[in-house]
Amino acid sequence: MANSASGMAVHDDCKLRFLELKAKRNYRFIVFKIEEKIQQVTVERLGLPDETYDDFSSSLPSDECRYAVFDFDFVTDENCQKSKIFFIAWSPDTSRVRSKMLYASSKDRFKRELDGIQVELQATDPSEMSIDIIKARAI
Repeated sequence: MANSASGMAVHDDCKLRFLELKAKRNYRFIVFKIEEKIQQVTVERLGLPDETYDDFSSSLPSDECRYAVFDFDFVTDENCQKSKIFFIAWSPDTSRVRSKMLYASSKDRFKRELDGIQVELQATDPSEMSIDIIKARAI
């Protein structure tokens, strides 16, 4: 299951929780972490359906990389209720260089495991993933 380029495996729980977010809408967001010691992506936090975007953004550490998915609900100009699933690669400037390289080299492999992502964002600072940017990318 490991990728030959990065040696990173993806825990089955990551795929299972993502399917629950996508199909059953059991979660608002999921934060994923690479466990370096075991070379595997794991689920770090599950956001309940009633949690907000602020809850999500505050759950990302200020000095460590993470992957995350966020189920964003919005209303179109035609007054239609819609939803888009965002994949966010969080790589703050203050994180370790080794960590940034590990997350960058494993991102595409991990993203392929999560079938149904509609929008991707790369963020190094909270301003790069503000709710205004999310709204603009959703439409």
